[in-house]
Amino acid sequence: MAVVLFHYTTGFAERYAVGTQPTVSFPHGHFGVNLFFVISGFVIFMTLERTQRPMDFVVSRFARLFPCYWAAVALTFAVVSWMGLPGKEVTATQALLNVLMVHGLLGVPHVDGVYWTLEVEMLFYGWVLLLFVLGYLHRIHWALWAFLGLWLVYQLLAKGLGVDLSWTLSRLLILKYVPWFALGICVYQLTQRQWPSRQLPATMALALLVLTVADGWRIGLLGASFAALVWLAASGRAPWLGNRVLVFLGAVSYPLYLVHENIGWVAERAMQRAGWSFDASVLIATMGAIAVAAVLTYVVERPAARALRGWYGRRRRVGLVVAR
Repeated sequence: MAVVLFHYTTGFAERYAVGTQPTVSFPHGHFGVNLFFVISGFVIFMTLERTQRPMDFVVSRFARLFPCYWAAVALTFAVVSWMGLPGKEVTATQALLNVLMVHGLLGVPHVDGVYWTLEVEMLFYGWVLLLFVLGYLHRIHWALWAFLGLWLVYQLLAKGLGVDLSWTLSRLLILKYVPWFALGICVYQLTQRQWPSRQLPATMALALLVLTVADGWRIGLLGASFAALVWLAASGRAPWLGNRVLVFLGAVSYPLYLVHENIGWVAERAMQRAGWSFDASVLIATMGAIAVAAVLTYVVERPAARALRGWYGRRRRVGLVVAR
């Protein structure tokens, strides 16, 4: 919701608003994405620890992410093509390539600007899955130290000597975002009381140090705060998260993230052109985005995930029987 309100107030005002401004803005709401990366580090490491075979993880992630994503790509492309959104239109071919989710690596523009984070997620999945396949998941701290150390070198050379290392390599290794994922992994191990010698606290300290060096002490403090928040939630110390409204928003959060930006901006432009106030357009766009997200959740995301996982489960059981 922080990201949604950031886009509908600050983001929209910077790009499309004429004259009026919202009563309340959320200029720092985009940091919700960083919290998302911390949560992802927690959840994905937890998932892999409980996974028996690599394909189990691949099918589970595919079923969770892609059907809803494809529906969101089609819906967003249709709405923007129909209503128009200056600077955000893409061709049909570019929209088709968006189905890969890592299309940004090919230089293909996003159907919706928020999709850049999905590329980061997919690369993160790939790296941790590689560790799982190689049997080194239990040594993930060594891998995190290598990635964090490399990003620290990037920053020290850039800030101290004005030397820029390969941007392509840093993007493929998601070096800029590794500290956030690392914090999530450490929080998971902390909640499970997994203390591999001094590796866990050392990894957390290194991740916070890298954030501070790269982006300043405020971002380092934000990283510590997000890690603490996820720990409170995961350890049952944030019972207010059980509120029905928050549970519902959590249930529709992925589709909401996928469809809110461009479609919301189209709606806001139309309403403000018709004479609606900025605040009213924000309220209606938010309610509309939540409604669309709910439909995608219960009509596309959950049924598709159940169907794909059920199909895979049956295939796997048949394979086990044949093997026996």
